Amino acid sequence: MLYISDSLNQLIEEFSQLPGIGRKSAQRLALYILKLPKEEVIKIAHALVNVKEKMKYCSVCWNFTETDPCDICRSAKREMNTICVVEEPNDVLAIEKTHEYHGLYHVLGGSLSPLEGIGPDDLKVKELLTRISPEIEEIILALNPDIEGEATTIYLSRLLKPLGMKVTRIARGIPIGGDLEFADEATLTKALEGRVIV
Repeated sequence: MLYISDSLNQLIEEFSQLPGIGRKSAQRLALYILKLPKEEVIKIAHALVNVKEKMKYCSVCWNFTETDPCDICRSAKREMNTICVVEEPNDVLAIEKTHEYHGLYHVLGGSLSPLEGIGPDDLKVKELLTRISPEIEEIILALNPDIEGEATTIYLSRLLKPLGMKVTRIARGIPIGGDLEFADEATLTKALEGRVIV
């Protein structure tokens, strides 16, 4: 029988709730925290509380931000005629790391998934439609190449095409079933360069 203290077990349980962290990784993280000086642990705890208190969603693009609207939406250096639609804020980070895209973003907050009961009203689709103006020349659909992402791409392309702007999707440089978050910069750059009209 394995004997483990309640506090350590609680920390392992909390870490194992994080995405991509299994029980063994959670245990390694918990033991690492135990080895750190108390001051370092307090800095980590403060950083967690700080990010939770300061971060919010941008009221324009729905990306995470400390200021509303976010730095990208407020920047005069961005190309205001293009909106790249992504599923989650971490997809914005992935595309920004390529330094190849200079337009605006719109974060849907997920993708269509009828099996999980996620429909268009559960995503930021209406908010995207309110951003459409004569100045918008292109909407890039940069959704994950899985079943839900494909369904969302088809839905959005049918919704947006009649509005008169060019609707494109990123090229197939990302493996089916993969996430934008885990793609390397070169793959994302090629995917953006090779986007096609939907």
